[in-house]
Amino acid sequence: MNANMLMYLMMGAGALFVIIVIAFFIIRKKGGNLEIREIQRLREGTKEKSFSSEVLYQKLYVIYLKTPFLKRYLLKVRRRLAIINVEDEYLTRKQAAKIITRTICIIMPLAIAIIAITHNNTLLMCMLLIFELFMVDTFIDGMVDKLDNKLLREQIDFFSEIRHAYHEFNMVEEAIYQVAQDDDKPEMSRQAEKIYEVLISDDPESELEKYYDIAPNSYLKEFAGISYLTKEFGDRKIDNSSLYLKNLNNITQEMQLEILKRDKLDYTFQSLSVIAILPMLAIEPIKNWAVSQFAFTAGFYNGKNGMIVQILLLIATFVCYILTRKLKDNGSTAMNTKNTENPWQAKLYKNPVIKKIINLFIPKQGTKEYVQLKNKMKEAASKDKMEWIYINRIALCILIFIVSVFLFGQLHKITINNVYTDPTTDYNIIGQMSAKAEKQAMELTKSDNQYINYFKGNLKVTQADIETVMKKGKINKDYVNSKDAEVSTAAARVLEKLHTVNTEKMQWFEILLAMVFAIVAYNAPMWLLKFQARMRQMEMEDEVMQFNTIILMLMKIERVNVEIILEWLERYANIFKEPISKCVNNYESGAWEALEQLKEDVSYQQFIRIVESLQAAVEKIPIPDAFDELDTERDYYQEKRKESNNRLIARKGKIGKMIGFAPMVILFVGYLIVPLVFIGLTSMTQSFDSMKGA
Repeated sequence: MNANMLMYLMMGAGALFVIIVIAFFIIRKKGGNLEIREIQRLREGTKEKSFSSEVLYQKLYVIYLKTPFLKRYLLKVRRRLAIINVEDEYLTRKQAAKIITRTICIIMPLAIAIIAITHNNTLLMCMLLIFELFMVDTFIDGMVDKLDNKLLREQIDFFSEIRHAYHEFNMVEEAIYQVAQDDDKPEMSRQAEKIYEVLISDDPESELEKYYDIAPNSYLKEFAGISYLTKEFGDRKIDNSSLYLKNLNNITQEMQLEILKRDKLDYTFQSLSVIAILPMLAIEPIKNWAVSQFAFTAGFYNGKNGMIVQILLLIATFVCYILTRKLKDNGSTAMNTKNTENPWQAKLYKNPVIKKIINLFIPKQGTKEYVQLKNKMKEAASKDKMEWIYINRIALCILIFIVSVFLFGQLHKITINNVYTDPTTDYNIIGQMSAKAEKQAMELTKSDNQYINYFKGNLKVTQADIETVMKKGKINKDYVNSKDAEVSTAAARVLEKLHTVNTEKMQWFEILLAMVFAIVAYNAPMWLLKFQARMRQMEMEDEVMQFNTIILMLMKIERVNVEIILEWLERYANIFKEPISKCVNNYESGAWEALEQLKEDVSYQQFIRIVESLQAAVEKIPIPDAFDELDTERDYYQEKRKESNNRLIARKGKIGKMIGFAPMVILFVGYLIVPLVFIGLTSMTQSFDSMKGA
């Protein structure tokens, strides 16, 4: 092999090496691009979009939590959602932020509408905006109630699936676990998983008591309790069917009745809250229409009397709105969402000086007043402490007194301002003044204002004094060459205006009226307690019917005794909770005596019959025999329950319509019709008298 041949061979090998290296990098690059594309393809299904509502609500939650005003409502919503969602922090934050955001989207346009309608009436605008804050609770409760009702409907489907799973596994905990894996109903699945954890725990009885404290509704408490008893004592066959499944059917029927009741209440009250609020928004449009069509009403609507009617209408609207909300309470809002551990009342009561002042108003323990107030709080199921109620009473009393004095001062200012700014002319019966007539009237007003400012503060001035000044032209030359009749008419008009300006000051009887209003405000929380107690009395029959269902589920379970039944009744009681708790505490010292005391503590006859049956079961006959009528007449009690709910809804609806439409009646009758008729007749009488005099 010669040198040339070796050189060509080496050059070829080098060229081949270069080609291989270049090909390697090209293939590597292409392969890398394919890998990148494959990774991108795989990430497409999991990659978050540029806009994500999930992330948005999580960020909004943090923002709301840092905002002082919104933080209060956010935590209020969170307390209820945390119970429904059972330790799902992500979902709780998302739902809470979603509800607050929707509320803001509703409230903000309403606030803009109020400002646009009432921008010329600052006092009315401020009162409406303050009142709008109270509406936030309605929107929030309504949105949370939807989630609560959704959970209740999911429970019906859940119990239906439990029946099939129980037939398959014949074990309570396994059936619950199997159905809890359903992802279609996440809210109910979380509750089921919690109940399953309770049943398989080392100490299920204590864990069950903990779950009772956080369960979102009484039906889940009943289901958890029945499942525990069945797991502990076993199932029985009653009429060739499972007692556990029969009890599930009883709970399902109770839930169906509750859902129907809530739906009917929502339908009955769906527009009453709005109807109670609408008159506030119509005040300014009605005023503008009346003044534009009937000029003689301007003095009323722009003066003190019109403002007084506006204030009364706003107060009536506020009261009716609160009562409508209390009346509508359908049970789903029974969950206490207030901060009962450390509210502003508790923080205020920690101040030593304020504490001493508040204690002066609180009745002493053992006195008749103390016992009566305690009973009122129990009857109304109030979660507040007695000192909190008195802080509310005193704070409301002071606030109303200050507001009343301020409003009286504003009314005087409005009257004086109208004297200086209203056109001075005779009223037309219909229509408005022309531009030319209005200009002349305003020139006359300016002339009168000069005389008013000259004599302002002089309480001894007479019409003759004003006439003398007018004729001499000391202030202006408007009446120097006028006839005596014209000067006399003008002087009388100026004297009347001057009297208004000099006398429109705070009077002693207005301070007295402010004190009367303050006393009414001081008693308002007590009247609200009475109203709540009255509404709860309407629910007594419904609660006793629920007691019958609980007893029906328990009476055929072995080893169940009267004490266990009382503990269950105490757990689910609302209206009768206090006397039943007292009976449970006294039960060990004497069962018969404790039940006898329970009969004395209540006055509702249907509940007394249950207590008498429990007394018979203590010493004389077995529990199933004492309540045998519940089983034999089950269909009758179901129909009676439906009829009771219908009567309750009809009664609430009737009262609700009376309360809800009251502001609308006051608006049209007191603010439109009566002023038009009264002022119109007065103007016509004056016109006729003038024509007769002429």
